[in-house]
Amino acid sequence: MAAKAREVKLIESCAAVLGWDQETMMPEGGVELRSAQLSHLARLSHQAFTSTEMGDLIAAAKSECAALPEEHPDRVDVREIERDWNKATKLPEALVSELAELSSKAMHAWAVARKASDFSQFKPWLERTVQLNRQKAECLGWEKGGEPWDALSDHYEPGLNAADVQRVFEPLRTRLQGLLDRLKGAPRKPSNAFNEHALAIADQERFVRFAAKRIGFDFSRGRLDRSTHPFCGGSHCNDVRMTTRYMETCVLDALGSTMHECGHGMYEQGLDATRIGLPMGEAAGLSVHESQSRLWENQVGRSRPFWTWAQTQLPAFFGDACDGFGLQDLVDGANVVEPGFIRVEADEGTYNMHVMIRFQLERAMIKGDLKVADLPGVWNGLYKDYLGLTVPDDRRGCLQDVHWSMGAIGYFPTYTLGTLLAAQLFEKARTDLPGLEEGFARGDFAPLLTWLRTNVHAHGRRYRLDGLCRKVTGQPLSADPLMRHLEGKLLPLYGLS
Repeated sequence: MAAKAREVKLIESCAAVLGWDQETMMPEGGVELRSAQLSHLARLSHQAFTSTEMGDLIAAAKSECAALPEEHPDRVDVREIERDWNKATKLPEALVSELAELSSKAMHAWAVARKASDFSQFKPWLERTVQLNRQKAECLGWEKGGEPWDALSDHYEPGLNAADVQRVFEPLRTRLQGLLDRLKGAPRKPSNAFNEHALAIADQERFVRFAAKRIGFDFSRGRLDRSTHPFCGGSHCNDVRMTTRYMETCVLDALGSTMHECGHGMYEQGLDATRIGLPMGEAAGLSVHESQSRLWENQVGRSRPFWTWAQTQLPAFFGDACDGFGLQDLVDGANVVEPGFIRVEADEGTYNMHVMIRFQLERAMIKGDLKVADLPGVWNGLYKDYLGLTVPDDRRGCLQDVHWSMGAIGYFPTYTLGTLLAAQLFEKARTDLPGLEEGFARGDFAPLLTWLRTNVHAHGRRYRLDGLCRKVTGQPLSADPLMRHLEGKLLPLYGLS
């Protein structure tokens, strides 16, 4: 079974590298053939994995492993491969192939439409994407009392359904809104000057590569390139492909994006290399994956100890261009709360509002309650409701994220669930590692990475989200650690405690 499963993963790994190439280096003229290549690989992968032979191998392996403890790596591999096989055999080969081809073409169409800030150019592609994802959901099925979105989200976070997400999001929005209301009337407003300070992009690129290496990303097993929308991909733990983006007037955007993707990348690099192609060598799910990216971006990258160290490094990359900014200016810039249009540029206080909006919209599109043609107007209305903003154009509105063009519907809530887990994991790490943040101030991030390797990365797909959270922290997933983190940092910063 393991050998056959690895054969399938070889095909998928080829597709992953082709997908990375499309987003970073492929010339525009390559879209048609690239979409055909990805469609062909998806068909081959699906054929190999859903074969009767694979089903027989799973049954035999399941019998052989029956006496092993449930958490034994071999039994975990069999359990997860059987789960994946059961889902894959419900999907027609033609649908799998068409989805792969569509996503390749739609991603290109999205990039063109985003550049032109014209949703009408992307509308037919999104309509087809929603249509095919409804078909996919119908094939997969969902629990009684649930809805089609549940079948799609299960791919990104096993067992997650819309009702569960709603139960988390509603009280969290109330708590976050209460915090934001307090900050609006605060006696102190952190300085945003460093976020508006122009620095040469070539210097920014050298700095963020240095920071990525310092926190633990292994460039002998990975790359950092540029793309329209930062992402982390690649094919296995020894070939991790990250991207970021740069703006001349905001080095913190590039740094935050890079540290976020580094969290993903270091998780991938921390997976068991002896289990490449098997579930024990794969990430637990996207919520856990996002916990790693959000932790390094926020709990580390926005912290005062991190900037105590980073301030001493700036002259080596920017000369005297940052001399006018003190430590407090840097900390302010990393933590100022200001509602904005762009999710990936959002501060910690407002970030999850962006996620909640997307969840509400994609859920409605899949249910048929929202026509794709009406998406821009409804999007803009929710931004007014949640963040008090008037969206000026499609580029800063419903065209800003790549996910729907990829067909990734059901993905967005994992950003917030991962944010909750990140805060809870970091609280536990601080307890287990006395002096952890003092080490950040010296540029020592290895203890945290080692702790994450042991407590998160090494488990592969052994646990689901809540199971891993309970295993590591002893508690179910909760919003309390995130709120303690936000209030403990932002209230003093705004002169409120």
